[in-house]
Amino acid sequence: MRTPQLAHLPPERGVWLEIDLGAQSLTIREGSACRETFAISSGAHGIGQHEGSGQTPVGWHYVRAIIGSGLPPGSVFRGRRPTGEVFSPELARTHPERDWILTRILWLCGLERGVNRGGDVDSQRRYIYLHGTPADQPMGTPASHGCIRLRDEALLAVFEATPAGTPVWLHD
Repeated sequence: MRTPQLAHLPPERGVWLEIDLGAQSLTIREGSACRETFAISSGAHGIGQHEGSGQTPVGWHYVRAIIGSGLPPGSVFRGRRPTGEVFSPELARTHPERDWILTRILWLCGLERGVNRGGDVDSQRRYIYLHGTPADQPMGTPASHGCIRLRDEALLAVFEATPAGTPVWLHD
């Protein structure tokens, strides 16, 4: 995996992700071309960089790690590890306190020192992910704890298109 360089972003060729927090959408891009766009749900507390804020950070990031390859859709994660459970309404009723992280995880790392990398603004240390969410959770409206939530079908398409090292631009 090569870490993207800010001077070369957005890439003229190759896949990258654009996440528009104002439009609550994620677009898979190939150079300047749009391949697919999906609805998302970002932080319920808005946009912000600071640890503990529950906000979604902005700026250039890259996919630091991809987690969950080969697991069934709806697989439940805690601490980035699969629990062996598959999400169901019954499981949700049993554990109403959980913030469900499902199906796959794309863990983001910031590229901009002082903006989303280092100190109390570090996206990776804040555990900012792209991840799946239960079907009853809203899309197109901010509702997460700072991560980017997607429906399973969308997340699986993004997961297949974006290896570790893929650039990601989050903006308003």
